[in-house]
Amino acid sequence: MDVLQLRNRKVSVIGAARSGVAVAKLLQSEGAKLFVSDKQQAEKLKAEAQSLSQSGIAYEFGEHTNRVYDCSLMVLSPGVPSNAPVVVNAQQRGIKIVSEVEVASWFCRSPIVAVTGSNGKTTTTTLIGRILGDAKKKHAVAGNIGTAFSSVVLELAAADIVVLEISSFQLDHCETFRPQIAVILNITQNHMDRYENSMERYAAAKARIFMNQTADDVLIYDADDEWTARAVQQARCRLIPFSIKRKLDEGAFIEEGKLVTVVRGKRDEIINVDRISIKGPHNLYNAMASTIAGQLMGVGTPSIRATLKNFKGVEHRQEFVREVNGVRYYNDSKATSVDAVWYALQAFDRPIVLMLGGRDKGNDYSRIFDLVRAKARAIVAIGESADKVEKAFSGFMNVKRANSIDEAVLTAQSLAQPGDVVLLSPACASFDWFENFEQRGKVFKELVKNL
Repeated sequence: MDVLQLRNRKVSVIGAARSGVAVAKLLQSEGAKLFVSDKQQAEKLKAEAQSLSQSGIAYEFGEHTNRVYDCSLMVLSPGVPSNAPVVVNAQQRGIKIVSEVEVASWFCRSPIVAVTGSNGKTTTTTLIGRILGDAKKKHAVAGNIGTAFSSVVLELAAADIVVLEISSFQLDHCETFRPQIAVILNITQNHMDRYENSMERYAAAKARIFMNQTADDVLIYDADDEWTARAVQQARCRLIPFSIKRKLDEGAFIEEGKLVTVVRGKRDEIINVDRISIKGPHNLYNAMASTIAGQLMGVGTPSIRATLKNFKGVEHRQEFVREVNGVRYYNDSKATSVDAVWYALQAFDRPIVLMLGGRDKGNDYSRIFDLVRAKARAIVAIGESADKVEKAFSGFMNVKRANSIDEAVLTAQSLAQPGDVVLLSPACASFDWFENFEQRGKVFKELVKNL
């Protein structure tokens, strides 16, 4: 969109979290007339209320009133689902609806590297940022990772690089968003509650990351993932795959224990796989995608190799917390899907006491039954979905229920034996007991540190 068309235009922003406030201020700077609406109660949004008030932006909290429809453009924060009544009503009224990422992209002069996927988005986005940072390339990391794209876009110069983590919800309402480099890590069952239990609908949302890419752009993708490999067949851009199962003519693959790339006709032996600091097959995929992105951005092999050796991962993703009486505790609070738990279980070769549950997203736990049988000693069922977890696993696994995170940690401690792992990897959203997965992980870590 021509940003000049925003002057005096009435815009409603739905959701007043980080992205909502940031996009409201961005649009206000271009002369738009803003109104922000959030269903959360005012006592939970005191900081946001203060920020909006200081900027002179009108808002309402606690409900979405009819005032939100007095606009010609509605902008959604990442946490607002497409099937929310306020969104459906706006669509019926003919109001144009876009995501915060779409709006920010209208103002972006920098090349965009955009990362999506059911699992691994945050690790890969962070790792690409680290590769660029270690190579002294000016960049910003934003998007679904916690820093709103709208809050950094005006600070970016044309020569800078912006690395974005992009969720399917953000992509649902993108129209012109066009990354120069897009990454699809995988497409596995997730958010079925938001996509009417349809993998086809979910995969179509992920595929929107490349819908505006041209022959001048690049799409990096997992050739081993069935849904991803199928989705990218629609792409009109240059495709660069990665695989841990077979050698490729172009892309990233494993050969004689080394991560090897062939990009733009140039072969590089990047690093011995066992020297990569983040472990597990899922992290090998993340490292491959990040390596290709770094190479396309002009980072040399020695620098990428050094980053892969030293990068320790991200908070709340298989994060080691502490060892107590021979039991190692890991925080994997960001594992909000069954597939994320599948990856986490594969990363350990010790018996696991698994803390599982939260706000369910249409989970099918049968996908991890065999792995749980092979890896787990016991399960601690937590959160709103404790009944579902207990019903799914109690036929073949020792399942104990806990009514709070405090009780869950103590229960896990009582079940674990020296040499075991206690793993918080919930497979669910956190919004039953917590504000977000970060808070869930931080509370877990504090409780473990106090054992």
